Amino acid sequence: MEILINLSIVLVTFILTEFSAWANHKYIMHGFMWYFHADHHKKDHKSWFERNDLFFIIYAVPSWLLIMFGMKNGYAWYTWVGFGILLYGLAYFFVHDLVIHQRFKVFTKSNNVYVLALRRAHKMHHKNIGKHGGESFGMLIIKSKYIQQAFKQAKTTAAS
Repeated sequence: MEILINLSIVLVTFILTEFSAWANHKYIMHGFMWYFHADHHKKDHKSWFERNDLFFIIYAVPSWLLIMFGMKNGYAWYTWVGFGILLYGLAYFFVHDLVIHQRFKVFTKSNNVYVLALRRAHKMHHKNIGKHGGESFGMLIIKSKYIQQAFKQAKTTAAS
């Protein structure tokens, strides 16, 4: 029973972190910390790294502390919160950096509707290069219009 509770904490934390990330992206990264996020919206990077990459600390440090202190205290409930945040961070790396932005050239071709929808939503987010007026601030949860567009795109590609 304890394992089900711990897995539930990890899952609920993972889901809540998506909403937290949406709010952080919209109100912090596109707000008072725009300086660190702005280079992520520019195509002319002089370096592979971006100032935006520093945002991993926002999630990594609390996750690490929760896991570390939770394990020290007999795997307290907050250990599993830390693991939920950690899993979201790994998902962010795989989905955002590998699938969407293709910072490493893997997963470059996909006809998967969800992947196509993610890429479309993120492209629309990056269409606006300024601090204000953007859309699609989440990573995993996207508007249905992008899923509908992806279905059309996948059908067209499959028919070709």
